[in-house]
Amino acid sequence: MRFKTPLERGTLIRRYKRFLADVTLADGTETTIHVPNPGAMLGLTEPGLPVWMSRSPDPKRKLPLTLEMIELPDAGLVGVNTMNPNRIGEAAIAEGRIAELSGYPILRREVRYDENSRIDILLQSDPDALQRPSAWVEIKNVHFNRMPGLAEFPDCKTERAVKHLKALERVVDAGDRAVMLFIVQRMDCTAFTTADDIDKAYGPALRQAASHGVEVLCYSCHLTPKAIRLDRALPWRP
Repeated sequence: MRFKTPLERGTLIRRYKRFLADVTLADGTETTIHVPNPGAMLGLTEPGLPVWMSRSPDPKRKLPLTLEMIELPDAGLVGVNTMNPNRIGEAAIAEGRIAELSGYPILRREVRYDENSRIDILLQSDPDALQRPSAWVEIKNVHFNRMPGLAEFPDCKTERAVKHLKALERVVDAGDRAVMLFIVQRMDCTAFTTADDIDKAYGPALRQAASHGVEVLCYSCHLTPKAIRLDRALPWRP
C-alpha cells in the first residue's frame, strides 16, 4: 500500500477525545489532526514522539492532516491508522504475499453477511472453474506491544471484535472458510498473542473460534513514510 504523497513529519503534543491530536509541524506551527484509531493506543501517545501524517487534497476538509504513524525510539515506525490494514491486506492478497489466501480470482470488499455485519474481504472462486469454499476474511489492526518482540491485541475492551469471531464461526458452520487476519503495523515483533488482562473475553473467544475451525493468521509489516507492505508471517501464541 503506497501513500499518494510522502508523509509529513511532526511532533506529538497530545492525543485527546480519541480521534484528535495536537501536533507541532516541521515549520514550528501547531495544529490539530485527525486520529483514525478508536483504541487506547497504549504506549503511543507520549508527548514529544515524532509522528507521520498524510495530507488530504480536499480543501473542504476541516482537518486536512491524518495521523498515520508514530515513531518510537527503540521500535521505529508504528502504524496507527486502523483503516490501512484492509488496504494492506487487499494489496498483499493481490500480490500473492499471503500463501494461505492465494488462488482466488475474485476479491470483494465490505460484503454483507451474518446479522447486520460486513466482512472486510470475501475471496471467491471463478464460477466457471472448479469450485472451492469461499474465504471470508476479517482483518484487525495490531500495534500494541509490551514485551520485546510480542505483538498483542486488543489494547482496550472490544465487544465488537468478539461479535466478529462468533460470525466467523457461523461461516465455518455454513461450509466456507473463515479467516481472522491480524496485521501488525510494526517491524519489531516476532510473535503474536492476545492481551487477556486487558480484555478478558477476546482471547478465549479467539481460541474458541480457532477450535471451531476459524483460521488465525498474523503478518507483520514493513513501514516507510512512502509505503506499508506486508512483510512476514508471525506465529500465534494461544
